[in-house]
Order: sequence, then C-alpha cells, then structure tokens
Amino acid sequence: MNETGISVSELNLMVSEAIRKDPRTRSVLVRGEVSSFKNHLATGHWYFSLKDSSSAVSCVMFRTANLKAKIRPKDGDQVLAEGYVEVYAPQGKYQLYVTGLRSAGLGDLYIQLEELKRKLAAEGLFDPGRKRTLPLQPKKVAVVTSQSGAALHDILNVSGMRSPGVPIVLIPVPVQGAGAGKEVAEGIRKANEETDADVIIVARGGGSAEDLWCFNDEVVVRAVAKSRKPVVSGVGHEVDTTLCDLAADVRASTPSNAAEIVFPDRKELQSRVDLMRSGMIRVYTGCLNQVELKLKGLTQRLSSISPEKRIALLMNRREMARMRLCSAMSTRLDEKTAEVKEARFAFLLGMTERIREAKHTADKLRERLTAVSPMAVLNRGYVMVYDSQDKLLTRAEDAVKQCEMTLQFADGRIQVARKDAT
Repeated sequence: MNETGISVSELNLMVSEAIRKDPRTRSVLVRGEVSSFKNHLATGHWYFSLKDSSSAVSCVMFRTANLKAKIRPKDGDQVLAEGYVEVYAPQGKYQLYVTGLRSAGLGDLYIQLEELKRKLAAEGLFDPGRKRTLPLQPKKVAVVTSQSGAALHDILNVSGMRSPGVPIVLIPVPVQGAGAGKEVAEGIRKANEETDADVIIVARGGGSAEDLWCFNDEVVVRAVAKSRKPVVSGVGHEVDTTLCDLAADVRASTPSNAAEIVFPDRKELQSRVDLMRSGMIRVYTGCLNQVELKLKGLTQRLSSISPEKRIALLMNRREMARMRLCSAMSTRLDEKTAEVKEARFAFLLGMTERIREAKHTADKLRERLTAVSPMAVLNRGYVMVYDSQDKLLTRAEDAVKQCEMTLQFADGRIQVARKDAT
C-alpha cells in the first residue's frame, strides 16, 4: 500500500476502470420510475433519476440518443432504460448513460401518490372553501423546518428585511428521510398547541422528488388540514408540488416566497396605510359634500314652503291674476266697443237708407194722394156738399131734401140754407 495515499481523481479513475471492465455494466436494462426529469435546453440532453421504493440512480440521455426515443418521459412514468454504467469522475458518482428508452407503465410510487391524493380530495382536505385568510400583520410566526437547512436562512433573511419586529418560533424537524413525515406532523402539532403564533410556515429548500417525498405523507397532510392556525407551505421550488401544498391554506413557490407572503413589508404597509387614509379622506369629503348638498336642498325646500314665502307667492299670483283679468277685460271692452261702434255705424247707415227709402215712398204716395185728393178737384172749381150731419152728398135728390148744407170749397167752408125749402 502506498503510504503517501492516492488522490481523489486517482480513486475515481480506479473505480471507473473497474466498472468499465465489468461486462455486466456495459449493457443493462433497468426498470424504474422517472423522477426529477429535466430537459437541458442549451444542449438538448435529458437528466433524470430512476427510482423504486428504496433506491434511486442518476441518469443522463444525450441528445443524439433522445432524438431517437419513442417517448418523452415525465415524473412518475414507469420506464425501461437501456444503457451502460460509468463513473462521472469530476463528482465521483456513477450514472446510467441511457441509450434507449421505452414506456413500462406508471410507477408504483406515483400510483400510490395519486390514490392518496384522490382519497384526501374526496374527504375535502384540498377544498378551497376551507382555506383561511392570513392575518395582515401577524404577532408571531412558527416555522416548521430543519434547523440547519437553507429554508430557515431564507425565511430569516426575508423576515428581517420586511418585518424585523415580528418574533419567529422555530420548530426544528428533519425534512427528508425515513420517519421525516411523522416528525413534520408532530412539529405542526407543537406549533398549534405549544406556541401563540398566528401563522405556521412549513418549509424546505429545493431537492429531488425523493427529497421532498415526506411532504406527501398522509400524516403530514392531515396535520396541515387539522391545524387550528393558518398554514403556509413553502416546500421545494416553484415547479415542485406536494400534497402538503394542496392542503395548506396558502401555497408558496419557495421558502423565501412563503416569508414574503407571511411577513408584510413595512414600506408596503405604510403605503397601504397612506392609501387607506387617502381613501377615508375621500369618503369623508364625499359624505360631507353630500350632507352639505342635502342640507342646502332642505334649506331651499324649507324656504319655499315657509308661510311668508307662501303668502308672498300667493300675493304675487293674485296680482298677476288681477293684471291678467284687467288686461282681459280691457281687451274684451275694446272688442265690444269696436263691435258697438260697428253696429251703430251699420244701424245709422241702415236707418238713413230706410229713411231715405221711406221719404221716397212718402213722396210717391203724396203725389198719388194729391192726384186723387178732393182738394185737388176743388182747386179745379168743384164744390163738395155736406148735410147738417157733415155727410157728403153725392146725389141731387139728397140735396133737395136738405134745408141747410155746408159747401166745401178749395179755400174753406160756408154754410148755406135753401130759401125755397118748405
């Protein structure tokens, strides 16, 4: 044995050569469940793990090989991977270099996870209606995570910048490995019963699906759902989703994001306060303006129905009615006066015409009367004889019998008596 030792590179090279020389590793067909699948966009290579219920192996499938693949795997797929095993010397870990890939159905763990997910969903543990709203300004926050993990450091860093005055209670638990699920569930119970925290953060940094598997444990999901205090789940990275995330009141993409959700930013709170103050001032001003307008309207209405206003209005109406009546009467009188003048003129005109016509008729009758008048006959030398009774005598035999008679001449009457009367 070399007393000075060998380098790490030499050790990795020895192991690599030993594996390469073993014919069993030059062509293998491995059955397993795909996990942590990543497509490296720059190179086109696929990186993933194959796992079963107790072990996992890292795999790489170069672009030249995966272009010929009949399937594009995703997490949970059960596949048959054909390839060879070698050691990646820079990191000292062995990998399965996949040259062919075909489907072998869904993985057992994935099937179990889906069955558990359906079972818990049917019980209502993932129901959005049961999720609670986080307090705007928590008084104390409990963090269930590993004491030495990066998640705690991220949470402390974010909370220190945003709300350094909010105390944090750490409930240290293992966050991966056998039995980690029960420890996490117990940590959630302690956060509820042994602390006066307002909010509970369950957190873990990024890792493979196997690393995060304890957060799919049924006991963890039920502990989250049973929690009397709101739970924020910040497990893994944004692309990672566990059953703990689904049961939590709020799911955060990362532990840092969980801290950003729980711990309010002082500047943001101040902005909210200022915004609320401005809103309250606007509302108060608006209400005050409405009250002033209403008061002004009531004042005007009261003024319009006051007795003095009413009397003045009635007097004004009376005066206007009197003026309208006088105007109407004057107009009517003028109309009637004009009608009377018209009628008088027509009457005078008619009377004048009637008088003229009557005078003309009278003249004609006078002429006719004159023509037949006895007086006209008398003017021609005739005499009218009347008896003593002033009766006109028209026959001589009547005159013989009379002793006294009256003779009517044109210019008067005379009394005569007969001398030979017996």
